[in-house]
Amino acid sequence: MPIAGKGMLLTSMDIDPADDEEDFNRWYDREHLEERVAIEGFLEARRYLARTGSPKYLFLYSTKSLEVLDSPAYRARLGNPTEWSKKTMAKFKNMIRAVARITVSRGVGRGAVLGIVRLRPQASKEDSLRAELKVRLNPDLDSIISMHLIESDAKLSGPTAELPAAGSGAADWFVLIDGTSVNAITSTLAARFTGTSAPEGAELVSSGIYDLLWDLAKGDLPPA
Repeated sequence: MPIAGKGMLLTSMDIDPADDEEDFNRWYDREHLEERVAIEGFLEARRYLARTGSPKYLFLYSTKSLEVLDSPAYRARLGNPTEWSKKTMAKFKNMIRAVARITVSRGVGRGAVLGIVRLRPQASKEDSLRAELKVRLNPDLDSIISMHLIESDAKLSGPTAELPAAGSGAADWFVLIDGTSVNAITSTLAARFTGTSAPEGAELVSSGIYDLLWDLAKGDLPPA
């Protein structure tokens, strides 16, 4: 499958270089991603850096189901952050935290370049918007590997004890486009999702292109 599981946690944030951006990156690389993927029901995590768009950093965590992101195991971890986590998370700026269902996923595999579109559905237009996006999310273009739609759960998204300032994005939806070249992602965004090509029934909040830094799957972890 292009995206493992049925649930996804999307987080994105900026970090002021004056707040020790090197330590922020070290924390993600040496502690946080492994800690999260080790939680029961988590399957993988991906870490990205913005080429265009904001916030600067983007993280995608795939889970077996949406319910994993409201499970006792996950809640226990949220309620007991490490000291390094407390120190680092206090420096987050422009934080987005969306707990979402993967509702459309087409294609096989992941690309080194990710296009992302943030949409805010209009009330009562969700079904027609989803149907339209399902048609557009067709990875039939050169250098496009897979395309996905994730729909935020308003009750589960937003602030946590760890991240009291996180924004939920008002139950926004996110289109994810995995590809192998920046030009292909740029063209696909323009042709199907942004500007005059933006889908009806939703407000286009933002779009961007991100480079994959690295990913971590459950099978990569050492035996417990």
